[in-house]
Amino acid sequence: MKHPVTRRRRAQALIGIVAVTALAATACGGGGGSSKKKYSPSNKAVTEVVNQSPKKGGTLKLVSSDKFDSLDPGDMYYASAWNFSRLMARPLLTFKPAPGNASYEFAPDLATEVGKTDDGGKTWTYHLRKGVKYEDGTEVKAADVKYAVERTFDKEILPNGPAYFSQYLDPDGTYKGPYKDSAPDKLGLNAIETPDDYTIIFKMKEPFADFNYLAALPQTAPVPPAKDTGKEYVKHPLATGAYMVDGQYEPGKAVNLIRNPHWDPNTDPLRKALPDRIELLEKQDANDVDNRLFAGTAQLDVVGTGVQAAAQNKILTDEKLAANSDDAVSGALAYLAISSKTPPFDNVHCRRAVQYAVNKAQMQRAVGGEVGADIATNLMPPTLAGSKVADMYPNGEKHTGDVAKAKDELKQCGKPDGFSTVLTARSNRPKEVAGATSVQNALAKVGIKIEIRQYPSGDYFTQFAGVPKWVADNKVGIMFMQWGPDFPTQFGFFQQIVDGRAIKPAGGTNLSELNDPAVNGLIDQATRTIDQNASAAIWQQLDQKVMESAVMVPFAWTKSLLYRPPNVTNLVVTPAYSGMYDYLNIGIQ
Repeated sequence: MKHPVTRRRRAQALIGIVAVTALAATACGGGGGSSKKKYSPSNKAVTEVVNQSPKKGGTLKLVSSDKFDSLDPGDMYYASAWNFSRLMARPLLTFKPAPGNASYEFAPDLATEVGKTDDGGKTWTYHLRKGVKYEDGTEVKAADVKYAVERTFDKEILPNGPAYFSQYLDPDGTYKGPYKDSAPDKLGLNAIETPDDYTIIFKMKEPFADFNYLAALPQTAPVPPAKDTGKEYVKHPLATGAYMVDGQYEPGKAVNLIRNPHWDPNTDPLRKALPDRIELLEKQDANDVDNRLFAGTAQLDVVGTGVQAAAQNKILTDEKLAANSDDAVSGALAYLAISSKTPPFDNVHCRRAVQYAVNKAQMQRAVGGEVGADIATNLMPPTLAGSKVADMYPNGEKHTGDVAKAKDELKQCGKPDGFSTVLTARSNRPKEVAGATSVQNALAKVGIKIEIRQYPSGDYFTQFAGVPKWVADNKVGIMFMQWGPDFPTQFGFFQQIVDGRAIKPAGGTNLSELNDPAVNGLIDQATRTIDQNASAAIWQQLDQKVMESAVMVPFAWTKSLLYRPPNVTNLVVTPAYSGMYDYLNIGIQ
């Protein structure tokens, strides 16, 4: 579900060391040597909807430590943005607002039912609900959905977001998007047909059994061609959901939502539309975000990746706070992406040296200890069917690093005395910064000198780590990354981070720039394999193949310790959106 060099790097490194120390104290849910009694999160919202209420009215106040990568449904990739966007935008399908595995079930949204195929997965048909209107009162038409999908082809205008539609609807890359379309109506992609105002048909050359997951992406939320302003559309995307942007969105400042006067609950069985107004403050200090939640002056942290070290300690030593918390399995993998292009990491042995040298136990403490993560030794999260734990690079019984093996790999890559490289992390994620300091300390033991550079998460993929030219120009070797499946399948997890065809000029998530024909071929083979057991075996083979290349260092399958103030209603953890709270129907007492 995705930072120039800081002038205060030494101070920030010291902060990172302090953060590692503080988080180490909470590794087992405690406060280090504290004699305070320890409490476990209630986890009620993991299994049920908490504080169910139909009460309407009031202002829901949300906070975030950064800004969205985009508020344009066609140009977003963070799970938090996908989750939040459903307040305003209606894709063809969405995921059911329900606890546990039920959240993985499709719920028809703009469409009347889940998509159908009658030719083995090459052609998918959807019928739109009649009477759905934009905030300006005009009715949504199938051509608007076609246009919305077409515009995502142009990565110069919309660099964020996955590239599934262009890859599978136009595998030859002949269609460049509506901004370059010579057709009078700007609807020139032949792979999408709209035989009438309420029917849309997607046609592919090869079968794709998971296409309904693509229909659940925010990229299928309709956009009327006459109202599209390209890069400026982010400031006020035209709403079809229960809420609309009040005025214009100012990225990095605030998002204010008010009721959409033309939203009709008779056409929308999913949304309850409880608050009168929703206010989101962006780029707030991460620790201050937690304090606002405790004080009840804010109801939710929109980032949804869990509280920081100090707040975690408070929750686990306070019975009342623990009763309002949930330790949610995110289904995401935290890993180090090693550039396969930046010297000397273009040599596999230099990459393998990092695999052996890192201290995964300390990195686990950096992301919250046992409450925050389980140590990862391979790529596929255990939440996915067919996952099989393996450890190709064992680095000590307690995962604290194997200096001897790391130094041997350095000799084999021609760098026996080590080398220097650059590591990036997201500045507004203290846990990630603490983890970066851990990597710096561990690699120093084998002679690899790390320079840590921090960048804001909202721009991390569009301007920095996700831009191959920037990575090359800045000689970046290692990038912190956390990745949850775009949808709960092996394909949804792997394709955008290891498939060479997913590498983009900007906004990419294959940060290692892995482009291995064998890996690409395994993806195609698994996608065409109908038998689930046979398919799972192929994905396991792919996991092993990528680990052999050593371009990704998995260190944690993450969990998120979430806090919910008692005045928030209808809260449920949604695995479909990386284990954060479902934002679709929350309200306030």
